[in-house]
Amino acid sequence: MDVRHDEAAARPAAAADLRWPEDSIARVPYWVYQDEANYRRELERLFEGPTWHFVCLEADIPDKGDYRTNTVGAMPVIVVRAADGAINCFENRCAHRGALIAFDEGGNVGHQFKCVYHAWSYDLAGNLRGIAFERGINGQGGLPKDFCRESFNPRKLRTTNLGGLVFATLSPDTPPIEDYLGPEILGRARRVLNRPIRVMGRFVQPLPNNWKLYVENVKDTYHASLLHLFFTTFRISRLTQGGGVLVSPDGGHHASYTIGMPEGANESAYRDQGIRSEDRDYRLADPSMLDAVDEFGDRIQLQMLSVFPACILQQVHNCLAVRQIVPKGPGRMELHWTYFGYADDPPEMNRRRLRQQNLVGPAGFVSMEDGCIGGFVQRGIGAAGGEVSVVEMGGRTAESQPTRATEASVRGFWQAYRRYMGY
Repeated sequence: MDVRHDEAAARPAAAADLRWPEDSIARVPYWVYQDEANYRRELERLFEGPTWHFVCLEADIPDKGDYRTNTVGAMPVIVVRAADGAINCFENRCAHRGALIAFDEGGNVGHQFKCVYHAWSYDLAGNLRGIAFERGINGQGGLPKDFCRESFNPRKLRTTNLGGLVFATLSPDTPPIEDYLGPEILGRARRVLNRPIRVMGRFVQPLPNNWKLYVENVKDTYHASLLHLFFTTFRISRLTQGGGVLVSPDGGHHASYTIGMPEGANESAYRDQGIRSEDRDYRLADPSMLDAVDEFGDRIQLQMLSVFPACILQQVHNCLAVRQIVPKGPGRMELHWTYFGYADDPPEMNRRRLRQQNLVGPAGFVSMEDGCIGGFVQRGIGAAGGEVSVVEMGGRTAESQPTRATEASVRGFWQAYRRYMGY
């Protein structure tokens, strides 16, 4: 553990500085990545507020009693398939003493969950159904006769299904996910989620930075071909190729995309500027990793889509995945990756996806740099809680643009963030 980093991450700005420095989404105060009180406010307003959160794939829980455990903000949850086919989600907390009801990542529970601590049991909707020795022994002990089980059920979340991705929300005020995303972002999600999917693999990546730095990184179309040598050298995503960024009207969601097309007179732009991310001497011993097919018929070879506040849907060539951002404190987070393909993938496409999964991930040829860059920022701002970052590429507002040399979708995140947080 980097003790210096932990100390910097935990050091708040002065209380008087916990305000937005100016009414601009192009300026972001660094205390927003550091302050403990602000982090607690985020858990309440963003993760327990009127927002949708990815909790599992429908393919994870096909049968009655199948379940997955996950986290919404700081709240552990259980997602389970009920006997009638419905998908239920409820807090993974026993009403008795607060222990986890389920502590495995997933499995099949039959018809009920039973807490290991004192054997209190819950049905597949999260209702408290059984209490061990509820009436005591031989007329002694047990619970009072007026104890009402219904008053002590774990909190329940609403669920919705978007093309096989299951989302949950605690708030009754969260709009239908179609309205939440808006037509353009919804269309881009359905572009990828266009038929039944299946899980190919998953893992968890701990990162030494505030969760919002990773959100920004995903939305930051400007950095991709500057930080990632692999993107630029092998022409997966270059600012000189076609593409752009779509930002939802509320700013919170985005979809950026790169179109595989000739760069024309701009082909030498990276080399002319001496940018490190193009290396003509960089070669692959096995170039089959880049054997991609245009399975969507639109020449888009990369699409990154975010659902506010903490979900990402990726397509890098034929590598498909969902990334879930899980905050773990002001200066720590986890990134939960789930790779998927389609249920009807032929063997060759399955092999292609498996090869291309080496592109994106903690040690991925494309994205291994993303695992450290957030930590570099968290350390760099350790004594700068009263300072601001500059987010002006492409202007000072948040709207869709036909270029990726912009930070429009980053500004969109802060537009939505300030609204939800009341700043």
